[in-house]
Amino acid sequence: MPAVIKSATLARLPQEWPQDLMPAIQANLQTSRSKIVVLDDDPTGTQTVHHVPVLTRWSVAELTNELQKPESVFYLLTNSRSLQPEESRALTFEIGQNLRAAAQAASKNLVAISRSDSTLRGHFPLEIEALAEGLSEEFDACLIIPFFLEGGRFTIDDIHYVAHDNYLTPAGETEFARDATFGYHSSNLRNWVQEKSLNKISASDVAEISIDDLRLYGPDRVVEKLCQFKNAQMCIVNAASYRDLEVLVLALLRAEEQGKRFLFRSAASFVRTRAGITPQDLLDRATLQQPGSAGGIIIVGSHVPRTTAQLSALQSKHGLVEMELPVRKLFNPELRANIITKSVALITTATQSGKDVLIFTSREVIQGIDGRQSLEISRLVSASLIEIVQHLEIRPRFLIAKGGITSSDIATQGLRVVRAEVLGQILPGIPVWRLGPESKFPGLPYVVFPGNVGNDQTLVEIFEKLSTKIPARQMQHLAKNKHHPEDHLK
Repeated sequence: MPAVIKSATLARLPQEWPQDLMPAIQANLQTSRSKIVVLDDDPTGTQTVHHVPVLTRWSVAELTNELQKPESVFYLLTNSRSLQPEESRALTFEIGQNLRAAAQAASKNLVAISRSDSTLRGHFPLEIEALAEGLSEEFDACLIIPFFLEGGRFTIDDIHYVAHDNYLTPAGETEFARDATFGYHSSNLRNWVQEKSLNKISASDVAEISIDDLRLYGPDRVVEKLCQFKNAQMCIVNAASYRDLEVLVLALLRAEEQGKRFLFRSAASFVRTRAGITPQDLLDRATLQQPGSAGGIIIVGSHVPRTTAQLSALQSKHGLVEMELPVRKLFNPELRANIITKSVALITTATQSGKDVLIFTSREVIQGIDGRQSLEISRLVSASLIEIVQHLEIRPRFLIAKGGITSSDIATQGLRVVRAEVLGQILPGIPVWRLGPESKFPGLPYVVFPGNVGNDQTLVEIFEKLSTKIPARQMQHLAKNKHHPEDHLK
């Protein structure tokens, strides 16, 4: 299936629904007793939201406490994409059970979203099935919504596309579909559901909400369709804009008022709309500025081609202190220990003297004999990066983690994050967290940089935004005007 021209393809679609539906969505949410819980299989799902909490633990007591707080949505960082299938199933089932108990204790209704990769990698339909079992609830439908505007992911005529420049490539023709663990062949989402379910769900049994439904006929037509679903019907959602999602969400809210219950497997854009969150400006230098003279740290674990191009651009433009972690040598325990020791020493010396450090894994992609072994290799690499962070004693001015599994493991195990706040995005689709007081470096700006987002210069742009120090005189001016950057980190 060939790529198509993006501008021409989008221009051929019907005009978007003319009415701004966000006020109606927000009004509905204000009177609702529902709480949106997002199970995120890596931390990159916070790409579209701001001032939202992220939890890395999910005991019944912790969930009950969170459900009683005023925010309409919170994330649970499961990092299940790094797990083997049976581990992911057990974890998701446990979280579902705990959420059910916590919702009863807090007298809250739950809306559960399984947030996963916009390029269709992850444990599906396994996680949806385990979540439904854990929640012990009958759902009328599971909606599959991989549209992600910030990353250039569009679903049109049931085909899911990945944008690059002015072309839309069917997802099944991209490097993401060749993932060693989560690979697939189908770009048509109906066929993809059949493929990923190992033919347990027939493509002909998968329902759809079309672009025409959303743009020509609007919420009433979508409500009508939603109310026809029953018995955990799989339904794919076509979408090419946020307005399409607004139509969908308003229809969902109306269908839920009629007693219909839904689960969701989605990318990040849907979460923002379902929670009624309006966009904010990108985070600026002043907001992100940290006091002190220490250097910053960039850790690159992702090895997809887009990451490698971004890494090369950063290396060619900025003379950073660098260390490459040769992945093959990490298999040898003695060599691995030596590499970690050298990395910690290099980072400590450099950051203490105000220099910025780049730590990156070798670019050779090493695959196992099957998906399970490939995943174990990824976990070994991630464990090495975690150990490096665990041994750091000098607080950096910032930390950028590139890659989904990399950023998740560094957050939970390296930085000991229990609860963080999403400040917003430094660039479209790239969130920044404020680390909580229990973490290794409280208040540190932590950039969660997905492996499959941005162009070749995006890593350069992020580094320059964070590494440019605001002069002391300007910092004083900001403080006098009550816009001190640390205000955002309290």
